[in-house]
Formats: sequence, C-alpha cells, structure tokens
Amino acid sequence: MKPVKVGLLGLGTVGGGTVNVLRRNQDEISRRAGRGIEVVAASARRIDAPRICDTTGIRLTTDPFAVVNDPEVEVVCELMGGVEPARELVLRAIELGKHVVTANKMLIALHGNEIFRAAQDRGVMVAFEAAVAGGIPVIKAIREGLAGNRIEWLAGIINGTGNFILTEMRDKGREFDDVLAEAQRLGYAEADPTFDVEGIDAAHKLTILASIAFGIPLQFDKAVTEGITRITREDVSYAEALGYRIKHLGIARRTAQGVELRVHPTLIPERRLIANVDGVKNAVLVMSDAVGPTLYYGAGAGADPTASAVVADLVDVVRTMTADPENRVPHLAFQPDALRDLPILPMSEVETAYYLRLTAEDKPGVLADVTRILADQDISIEAILQKEAPEDETDIPVIILTHRVKEGRMNEAIARIEALPAIKRPVARIRVESLG
Repeated sequence: MKPVKVGLLGLGTVGGGTVNVLRRNQDEISRRAGRGIEVVAASARRIDAPRICDTTGIRLTTDPFAVVNDPEVEVVCELMGGVEPARELVLRAIELGKHVVTANKMLIALHGNEIFRAAQDRGVMVAFEAAVAGGIPVIKAIREGLAGNRIEWLAGIINGTGNFILTEMRDKGREFDDVLAEAQRLGYAEADPTFDVEGIDAAHKLTILASIAFGIPLQFDKAVTEGITRITREDVSYAEALGYRIKHLGIARRTAQGVELRVHPTLIPERRLIANVDGVKNAVLVMSDAVGPTLYYGAGAGADPTASAVVADLVDVVRTMTADPENRVPHLAFQPDALRDLPILPMSEVETAYYLRLTAEDKPGVLADVTRILADQDISIEAILQKEAPEDETDIPVIILTHRVKEGRMNEAIARIEALPAIKRPVARIRVESLG
C-alpha cells in the first residue's frame, strides 16, 4: 500500500524530532501501522533556519495553511503551540476531512470540546497523546488500558520545570529565584516562566486527564491553580524533617459532590514512589477500582520523547483510516453522548490535610492560642515542630501538620491566627496528600 502522506505545522524541537523518529524507525513503524508514514510538507517560521532533522524531500513553506490545504496531505500534525492560528488550522484540516495529530495541550484544554465535536461530525480523528507528559503514554493507558476501571483519582507531576526547581531546592538548599534563573539558562524555563511556575501549564494537562478519566467535558476555566513561587528552602527542609517532600501536583478526584480539579504545591510522604520523581521527569499516579494504583513515569518533554508520542498517534491514525468511524476509540474515552457534566468543586469544599508555617513571638501562650483557634474549627493536629529562633531574632518558626479538613474551615482558622498580635507574618500554607 502507498505510504500515508503527513504535513507538519511547525518544524522546531518536536517537529524535527518527529521527522527523525519516523525516518530512524521507518521499518518498525510500517510493520506496526500496516503502511509507511511519510512527511511530505512542513511549515516553519523561517525556511533557512538550522534544523535538528534532514528536510530532504519535504516541501517547506512559511504558510501553514498551504500545508493544511495541500491535497496530497492526508494527516496534519499541529506542532506549533498556542491557540491561534492553531485552532483555525486544526478546524480547517477537519473541515477538509483530514485526520489531526496535535501536541498542543493549551489548544485541547481550551477548545477541545469544539474540536472534537467537529471531528465527530466529519468522521475524522484528533489524536493528542503528546499534549500531556511528553513521551509517557498516559492518555492511551487511561483511555484504553484502564477502560474497564472506575477511576477514583489521579495525581501528576506534569510540569518538568517546576519539578526541577523543587528538586534543586531540596537537594542543594537553594532559593527559588536562584534555581529559576538556572532553569532559564538551561532552557527548561521560558524567559517568562509564568505558565510553568504558576501551574497554568500543568492545569492545561490536568484538564485533559480529568476529562478522559471521569468522562466529563473539558473545563480548564474551573481548574484551581497555585504556583510554587512562595515555597522557601525552609519549607522544603521542614517537610523533609517531617518525612515529606514538596511536589507541584495536579490532582483530579471524583467525589460524591463533584470533581476536584486543582494544581498546587503538595506535601507527599517521602516513601511514595511519586515523591521520588526528580529533575525534569514527569509522573502520573492513577487510582482505579479494579487494578488499584498504577504509576506512569518518564520524560515529559524533549525532541525524541515528545516525537515518540506524536508518532504513536500517527500509527493509531493510520491503523484506523480504513475503520468504521463509529467504532473508533472516542476522543475523550467515553462516547460523546455519554459525557456527564459533573460539577467542579470550588476549592473551599475540597478536603485535604495541611502544613502550616507560622512566625510567632517567642513567649508563653502563643501556641495555646493557635491550637485553640484550630480546635474551634474542628481541625485536629497531627504534628508540631517548633524551631529555634535564628540569631538576633526573637521570632520563631512553628510548623503544624493537621489532619484533613475542608479548605473553607482552614481559611477561617488562618485568618484568625494571622490576627493574633504575636503572629508576625502571613501563615504559609501547603496542602498535604497521602496518595495512599
């Protein structure tokens, strides 16, 4: 059979990696797909820019619409990033009856509902494995491998930049700003690191994971995000002393009241496998009723790892190009008419345990006042760690670990604690998850 002709939108790190993987492994790929896969056209910002791949035999253009409209192109790979013109290009490809592969988590999180409806109506596939966790096949695992399970919750380290920063702070006792500057020098973080360090990038990915895990529409606007910019090296050290590690987690949990959808710094017991995922690596822990916990770990970014997921999607597309559109794996794992619009819980209704760091005057009665406020809110204490005051200071750090409580009650307690005359700074609060 003739090879399937592919057009790439974007020929940077992921696009170049995709060309390399397709050419390097062409025999294995054709054996698995049943047909060859050949890149025939690609768009790039500059034709003469240096590449990580050989573009011999590929028609290059600066106009991505020329690739989409090319009658020879059967599958469009959108590897540009951003929302526009990526959204317009993908919808145009679908309109022309072409299958789409994308690595664009922002596009899927924000406009996936519209894109999947259009694809369903036109009878084409939109594959997006590379949009979450780079080369880790977690979308395929949830959508297909765990199809017989009811998924209870999932928790993921799904942004390598944030994980690198927290790992360096823990291992080397460095400050956040210092490590962030190094991450930018190494290319792990952008010049504007907001999406990474404030949890927005992770929330895009979590939105997608929650949708395929629970069979709900994509709802990025309802995800709660909290960054890691306020985490200090002292917090990292105190967490270690208590047997925990701090990770920037995306958490989605199904409850009787609705779905929790949140990204924030989290204390995890150091014995958990996911607590030992370091550097720029990603990992997703999934809890389901039949199989129990499963952990998916690997490279969350990079040319070859992300290209691996793009090519895997291309193989899936090629395998199903002759299949009945009604019998393909649904885009969001559940049949489109079976999605449930479960409510997303506000953070005030989410129940977790807490790490609190207080800066208090070193005098009698202060701790008693704090514990009385917590008791008034029915918040029980698991552990208290009181440190010596630094030299030339009269204020001392006090660390409190609580049992699980609704965030709304904890917010009230923190407001009352901060109003005490002996409390000198705002209370630092980090949520705690046992992930058991």
